[in-house]
Amino acid sequence: MTSLPAELVSTRYVEAMSDTPPPPPPPPPQPPLVPPTSGQPPAPQGSIGKPRSIWLVILLSVVTFGIWTLVWSYQNGEELKQYSRTGVGGIGYLFITLLIAPATMFLMASEVEQLYRREGREPPITTIWGLWFLLPLIGNIIWYVKIQRSINDYWIAHGSTVSPGL
Repeated sequence: MTSLPAELVSTRYVEAMSDTPPPPPPPPPQPPLVPPTSGQPPAPQGSIGKPRSIWLVILLSVVTFGIWTLVWSYQNGEELKQYSRTGVGGIGYLFITLLIAPATMFLMASEVEQLYRREGREPPITTIWGLWFLLPLIGNIIWYVKIQRSINDYWIAHGSTVSPGL
C-alpha cells in the first residue's frame, strides 16, 4: 500500500477524519447598550439651568407657607423646558402645582429622569419618587432634596458655573 504525498492530502479530508468536531463559530458582536461617548456631555440643547440651594428653597417654602413652591415649580419647569425643548414648562407647572400639587412631584421627576436617560446615564431620581407625597411633610422634604440635588448635578455636569442660590 502506497501513501499519498503530503501535498495531495487536503486538510479538509484530515479534519473530516478526526474524532473532534470543529469549534463553533464565534457569536456575532453585540451592539453596545449605551451609546459610546467621548467622556464629554452632549452639546446643550438649550440654555443651561441654574443650580438652587436645597436648604434655602425648603426654608423659603416654610416661611412663605408654601407660596415659594409655586415660584420654584415655575423656575425649574421653565428651565427644564428651555433646555430639553420638551415638557410642561413653567406656566404648566405653576397651574399644576396650584391645582393638583402631587402631580408636580411625578411630572418633574419624570422630566429629570428623561434628561439623564437621553444621555444613556442612570437617573438619580425616577417618576416613582413622586409617591413621597403620601408621607406628609417629611415626604415632601425628602422629595425636594432629591429632585433639586438631581437637577443641580445635571446643570453642573453640563457647564453651569453659577453658585447655588435661588
